[in-house]
Amino acid sequence: MSPDGIAPLILFDLDGTLVDSAVDLLNALNVIVAREGATELPLASIRPVVSKGARAMLAVAFPERDPVQRELLLQPFLDVYAEAVARHSTPFEGVAEVLDAIEAAGARWGIVTNKPHYLALGVVSSMGWSERSAILIGGDSLPKKKPDPDQLFFACEALGVLPSECVYVGDDERDIVAARNAGIKSVAALWGYRGAHEDPHGWKPDALAESPIDMIAPGILSR
Repeated sequence: MSPDGIAPLILFDLDGTLVDSAVDLLNALNVIVAREGATELPLASIRPVVSKGARAMLAVAFPERDPVQRELLLQPFLDVYAEAVARHSTPFEGVAEVLDAIEAAGARWGIVTNKPHYLALGVVSSMGWSERSAILIGGDSLPKKKPDPDQLFFACEALGVLPSECVYVGDDERDIVAARNAGIKSVAALWGYRGAHEDPHGWKPDALAESPIDMIAPGILSR
């Protein structure tokens, strides 16, 4: 543990945890919606499911279509999104201060997301984090992704850190499950994307943070 009480390695989910990317995803989705002759969606309709991925957003946009039909729209949606992957996306308020605090403590931080690696790379680059993030693991970097723990195991091994020395922060239940399965301390990001029916307390995280800046409160990012 660092002198500031921060674990040697802090891993983060990306969308809904570090970055507010909902507007860019909505804009891309609405391009597909327009092509399909459907009604444009408001932000409130997809924001709760952004952390659940592209398929969940397509299910909101096209609830009348079966999964096979929606799958045909997946790559077109991702292609449109890739063209403007971070035009309106920004770090959540307080994230910059948290990353600074981690680095000032002599600890490292990285990103483990289910977003395809090439898209995550575009977001991370746009945020100016390419040289700061110790590792970036995407949803297609390994055969399995969250809630499977393999991505977290891989990140720890690649950086020479034991899971017991790591903390993982995410805004979705599968983030907490993945951390638990990896033996990593989990922090539920309460500012993220989730439905009104979802109760992060029920996910049984090791800690909860109301806002990004709360992560640097004593004990949250410690092991």
